[in-house]
Amino acid sequence: MSPSDTPVLSIRGLEKTFSIGSAFSRGRVRALGGVDLDIAHGEVVALVGESGSGKSTLARCLARLEQPSGGTFSFEGRDILTSERRGASRAYRSAVQMIFQDPFGSLNPVHRVGHFLERPLRLHDAAAGRSEIDAAKRRLMAKVDLPAELLDRYPHELSGGQRQRIAIARALAVNPRLILADEPTSMLDVSVRIGVLNLMRTLCEQQGISMLYITHDLASARYIADRIVVMFAGEFVEGGDAMALLADPMHPYTQLLISAVPDPRRRGSFDAAERARLRREVLHPTACRWEGTGDQPCSADTPVFHRVSDTPEHWVRCQLYAPPSDAPGTAIDSPAMDEESTVL
Repeated sequence: MSPSDTPVLSIRGLEKTFSIGSAFSRGRVRALGGVDLDIAHGEVVALVGESGSGKSTLARCLARLEQPSGGTFSFEGRDILTSERRGASRAYRSAVQMIFQDPFGSLNPVHRVGHFLERPLRLHDAAAGRSEIDAAKRRLMAKVDLPAELLDRYPHELSGGQRQRIAIARALAVNPRLILADEPTSMLDVSVRIGVLNLMRTLCEQQGISMLYITHDLASARYIADRIVVMFAGEFVEGGDAMALLADPMHPYTQLLISAVPDPRRRGSFDAAERARLRREVLHPTACRWEGTGDQPCSADTPVFHRVSDTPEHWVRCQLYAPPSDAPGTAIDSPAMDEESTVL
């Protein structure tokens, strides 16, 4: 495998468990249940699922804001958890940047906009000298389509869309190769979301940046992503090409997510009781996380990955798609590790 074929990010069996409760009564919640994921250079992968499914936990583990409980992940072929046991190095934090959901909460209100761009430039030695730093800040503002005059403003003087563009500019200041975008448009008005999505997609295409785009908005995932991976209760249940997956969802959970999207052409209504049962399953998992939550008969055995539909990279982790015992098998260990598949 040549260096260009090596995924920018490769995750294997990543797990994260949190302790909950008091000193007298403690429990444990598994937020990540051993996930595998590969992201290619320049690729945008959308991770979709409900709140509590583990999307942000995965991003925080990759950003080294949380310590995984198990598994490994490598960046450009280097095992990060092994090589950087004491925390993320400056080089890793420069290469992997995170854009948070709330653009106002991620910007310190006592500092001007220019401070947020100058600080990473100085910390990561991306520019030296006052004139070079000022020129770099103006270039960053131009990249996110904002006037340089806003450098002297405070965050509260900007709109939500402008604040999120500043957060994007701050991430771009250190020339990252992977961006972890944790629902970057969910706090924005609908009228400005498309502009931010277009900006992020353009930057990825022009600069070859890879992106893990976390969202619960299937419309934005279809718009910006090359591939979509669906997460339920800390595990991946379906994945594939963005357009193909949303046009022909296989897993019952994916179908439920799509059924929640308003569509005047669809008959019937969304069952709120079904969603309540889903959320209970997050804290009370079975061997198959979906078992007992849907209408279809299911098995309590741990489901495996199966290839489905005419698209070779479309896979689903569900017993409902297991072939008959006398039919050719379609089961695979993991899409991320299947040599014949594209990266997951």
